[in-house]
Amino acid sequence: MRVAMLSGGKDSLYAAFKSWPVDLGLLLVYEFPRPSPHLVNLGKCVETVLATRIPVVVLKLRKGRERDETVRLLSSLGADEVVAGDVFIEDHLKYMEALAGAAGAKLLEPLWGMNTEELMYRIFEEGFKAVILGAEARLEEWVGRELNTCSVREFVEVAKGLGVDPLGERGEYHTLVVDSPLHERSVKYDVVRREVFNGYVVLKVV
Repeated sequence: MRVAMLSGGKDSLYAAFKSWPVDLGLLLVYEFPRPSPHLVNLGKCVETVLATRIPVVVLKLRKGRERDETVRLLSSLGADEVVAGDVFIEDHLKYMEALAGAAGAKLLEPLWGMNTEELMYRIFEEGFKAVILGAEARLEEWVGRELNTCSVREFVEVAKGLGVDPLGERGEYHTLVVDSPLHERSVKYDVVRREVFNGYVVLKVV
């Protein structure tokens, strides 16, 4: 059983794409001090995963018990491989290694160690399209805009000029994939509102 850790964003879905086939997607809901763009738009995140033909399990984790509850679920699902989309943050990699190991599974990290600028171009050159759901204030003008082959170069140059990692690996921005080679259909959306939480702009879509 190959289980992919998915959020509905570009990195996790691209990792699933590079590790295809995937048997199941796992979308974990964490408690954050600041609302997560993926949690605010949980319905759309589930919708985009389902549009890729990947069955999805959603689990709300209790604060302080995140690791144990995730390991328990992976074990109950019979996961022997876990796919994640980490690129260069060592703490994230170590956490995923510990999770997979405790569940008796092998960890697959197909994006690990890649140059984030090159990876950004590759994702969209291979047919991904994504809308930016949330971003730090310095990227506010991009919230609600779509990343695709036509816009990715402009975005990368803006991000580099602001000192932002082009891929957003440190959480500088978050995306919702609306189309990809995995999608049977593109995901339609309408913007409901924009909100600001401690300087972080979050879009609500339906």
